[in-house]
Amino acid sequence: MMRSAVAVLFLASVVGAGVVDTRQGDAPDRVASTATTTSTTTTTAAPETTTTAAPTTAPASSTTAAASTLLPATPATPPSTAVAPVPVAAGDVKVLVTPSGVVVPVTGREATGYRVTTPCGRSAVVAKGTPVIDADVVLDAGHGGAEPGAISPTGLSEKGINLGVVNAARAALEKEGVRTVRTRTGDYRVTIATRTQIAKALKPKAFVAVHHNAEPDGPRDGPGSETYYQIGSPDSKRLAGLIYEEVVKALSAYEIAWVADTDAGAKYRANVNGGDYYGILRNAQGVTSALAEMAFVSNPAEADLLSRPDVQQVEGEALARAILRYLRTGEPGSGFTEPYPRSSPAGGGGGSSHCADPAL
Repeated sequence: MMRSAVAVLFLASVVGAGVVDTRQGDAPDRVASTATTTSTTTTTAAPETTTTAAPTTAPASSTTAAASTLLPATPATPPSTAVAPVPVAAGDVKVLVTPSGVVVPVTGREATGYRVTTPCGRSAVVAKGTPVIDADVVLDAGHGGAEPGAISPTGLSEKGINLGVVNAARAALEKEGVRTVRTRTGDYRVTIATRTQIAKALKPKAFVAVHHNAEPDGPRDGPGSETYYQIGSPDSKRLAGLIYEEVVKALSAYEIAWVADTDAGAKYRANVNGGDYYGILRNAQGVTSALAEMAFVSNPAEADLLSRPDVQQVEGEALARAILRYLRTGEPGSGFTEPYPRSSPAGGGGGSSHCADPAL
């Protein structure tokens, strides 16, 4: 715990830097102090066999860092001789939030700034940004940019719903003092490899990927929510069971024509080798992870619900409650089911082919 004088000095440094998250619907993230850097951000692509595409729409510049541990500062001194906060050590920085609000994993330091992995998986150098050294939870809003995910009959894209739910969940967790980082903060593509690189770098207590589903088996008397856990991980299974409980309970308040797969519930999906089918779970081995398919955006009745910000808020708060129960209790969760065999691929995307990075 920091002393009062230290806290005052740190607050002054953050206010002076103007680091405030004004994204609509978001509470400000807590940020770490940074070392003095150059006044401009320079991004350089590493040599690769593909051509870097033009930037896509980046998140609003008012969006800033995901939550991080506050860094130690030197004791306060008289104003005329005040000492600046101690900068974070280069090796401690796991993730950087760029000036445009993009979250990127850090792979090293250069004379001109931080070497990072871009959302599309390229290597770049960013001259400045907000360093993040750890987190309790990492939330992953599926799809983004040119990858819309599932689409409703009226053209509603899954990618926007996923981000709205993640933003609501993050705000609820932050109110409870849970340090939370998002892998995607705007409408741009992020590869599965970069998403899981962020999670593995920060080593959170829970990593949750948020999605919405398509192609149900048929009608159901209640929400057809599904969650997936990592094969062989009791912690992941418990997390998935708690998410299933809270999401189904929250959505059951709405009386609509629900749809589902016949094996809806908390479950696993194995690949041909017996490992996790979903790359977001497979690549995040070592971090307790779960994948949530909260509802079916392909169902017109559910799409009408999911288009509403208040319903996205309901889903996000349900997810936050589940994560809090996972972190603070030993409750086992429920809704566990044995999945039926699946041979058809589960959607596409997540790779780096034709991926256009946002402006960093």
